[in-house]
Amino acid sequence: MTNETEKEPEQEREEDEEKTFSVIEETKKATADLRAATKERLALVKREERLHVEKSLGGHANVTPQKLEETPKEYADRVMRGDVDGS
Repeated sequence: MTNETEKEPEQEREEDEEKTFSVIEETKKATADLRAATKERLALVKREERLHVEKSLGGHANVTPQKLEETPKEYADRVMRGDVDGS
């Protein structure tokens, strides 16, 4: 009289081996996915570094132009146009 919920020791051992095998396979797949993601991230970091260097060396400065001092002729022209403040 064996209960259906009770399993033979050999059958339990086979199920444990199957579970272990599936966990190992899942771990291998996760490791492969992680390696692929790491490789892709490394490529993106290298590209980002290259773009940063190109931007730094490219001569594109974010500098606002300074206002040059007005020459006497430019001042006279501005006065004649009536663009002078009354202060």
